[in-house]
Amino acid sequence: MARGGAKKRPFYRIVVAENTSPRDGRFIERVGHYNPLLPHDNPERIVLNVERIKYWLEHGAVPSERVELFLSKADIIPAVEHAARPQKSMPKKKAQERLKKLAGA
Repeated sequence: MARGGAKKRPFYRIVVAENTSPRDGRFIERVGHYNPLLPHDNPERIVLNVERIKYWLEHGAVPSERVELFLSKADIIPAVEHAARPQKSMPKKKAQERLKKLAGA
């Protein structure tokens, strides 16, 4: 997703891009857009070009987690379960040992 819009008024383009390109940089093709300011039930909130998305997925494109969520809600791909908590935010080894000691005591 490439961010657009003004300050505090985000608008995202759903794009196909090389993984080495910057987030808002060069892209190959725009395949939809997402406007988080619209209500959840508004059909213009997420607009997807299903035909082109299927084409790029067949040719090896890998969607980001957020785009993967949009595609699964649109029944383009099967839903994928992600970890409830990112690994980076997990307590480190010593903190985990302390928590185990406290739980055992």
